[in-house]
Amino acid sequence: MQTQLATEFQNTPEGQQAQAILSRCVHCGFCTATCPTFQLLGDELDGPRGRIYLIKQMLEGAQVTRSTQEHLDRCLTCRNCESTCPSGVQYAQLLDIGREIVEAKVQRPSGERAVRWLLKEGLTSPAFAPAMKLGQWVRPLLPASLKDKVPGPAPRAAHDWPRQQHARKVGLLLGCVQPSMAPNINSATARVLDAAGIQTMVADSAGCCGAIRSHLNDHAGGLADMRRNIDAWWPLVEGLTDAGKVEALVMNASGCGVTVKDYGRALAHDPHYADKAARISAVTRDLSELLPELLPALQARLPALPAGQTRAKLAYHPPCTLQHGQQLRGGVEQSLRALGFDLQLASCDSHLCCGSAGTYSILQPTLSKQLRDQKLRALAPLHAQTIVSANIGCIQHLQSGTQTPVRHWVEVLDEALA
Repeated sequence: MQTQLATEFQNTPEGQQAQAILSRCVHCGFCTATCPTFQLLGDELDGPRGRIYLIKQMLEGAQVTRSTQEHLDRCLTCRNCESTCPSGVQYAQLLDIGREIVEAKVQRPSGERAVRWLLKEGLTSPAFAPAMKLGQWVRPLLPASLKDKVPGPAPRAAHDWPRQQHARKVGLLLGCVQPSMAPNINSATARVLDAAGIQTMVADSAGCCGAIRSHLNDHAGGLADMRRNIDAWWPLVEGLTDAGKVEALVMNASGCGVTVKDYGRALAHDPHYADKAARISAVTRDLSELLPELLPALQARLPALPAGQTRAKLAYHPPCTLQHGQQLRGGVEQSLRALGFDLQLASCDSHLCCGSAGTYSILQPTLSKQLRDQKLRALAPLHAQTIVSANIGCIQHLQSGTQTPVRHWVEVLDEALA
């Protein structure tokens, strides 16, 4: 795709990057077939190819309108299109550039600005934890739209962190909303790793991975979050503490994992952080990437099963940030089956987004709920005891639409070990 950059974008890093990405697009349209919003709305401009054309027109000097902004806003950034694209178009990076241009040229209504500010500041604030606690106390009195966003109380095990010391150590990002909404995911991760002879360490000053601010077009704020985390993790990664050196930084929320693995690219322009960011990205692993190596130790700790029996019947929803963002497919399924679980994917559309997509479920509630219900209908024929996933956003979003328990797969594994 040939692009003639307008003067304001010529010789700028963003313009050159966008032009390089656009040059790979052959506008074949394969991406539209796997785009959730195109499937729902049937509008070319609500699919990847149409959005690429909108961004191309902006870069060539065309007028940027509120309509352009709305079409870009409706993208989930699920990156399914990247998995489908035969030309390797880096659509998510192009979308970030396009959204930043639109944000600078089109002023949002005051109500939208207020909601987006509250999301990026509130979800990453220390005040989020007490606010969530209050929400849980008054949950029965909340309207349905808010009740969906407030989980029930955490199990007792959420506060049981292993104390065993091990020679092997990994770092764990607790996350910004996960400690308040689903704290058992973090403690279950630490217990499962402990059972395999690995100690979990946490850098107290690490916080939001940067995804929330970045996805809400606060790119400077997102980069600041990344730099803070790098500073927090650096002593652990380099072995500069008395506790020792970690062999990896483990992410049990795939949305955080895909972001941290991208630190090297995001901060490549920063002379003070480029090398450190690349190092952090290189040592970052999704929790599922550790499973194949841990299988022998975990199998030895699990109770033996009678012939022909399984531990539990599970329906698995692979998050977009895992299967498309990190290009990790099959690891959770193969490992949990090897550990004796009957784990199945939906027979259709397992590649499609559930509609959570970070703050998307709040900013685009109608589309988000349609995708959630579509996903739950696809999982229903499995008649599973539990739906499992690998990202806090997907878990909470799916739970809001079903009575079937929705959990992180590591929680189910932790209970089996216990």
